[in-house]
Amino acid sequence: MRKIKEFDRVLLKDGREADVMEVFENKAFIVDVGNSPEDWETISVTIEDIEKVLTK
Repeated sequence: MRKIKEFDRVLLKDGREADVMEVFENKAFIVDVGNSPEDWETISVTIEDIEKVLTK
């Protein structure tokens, strides 16, 4: 997997897509999940929670 950067879109292993908001040493991340402002949720994930990077 390539290095994950701020604002990348990633696929989480639980099937959800997330937008990366903050990166900590490419091991921990703050991401937003959800489809619209009404259901967005900001969560913390680790590199082990990410399946792959979808876009830059």
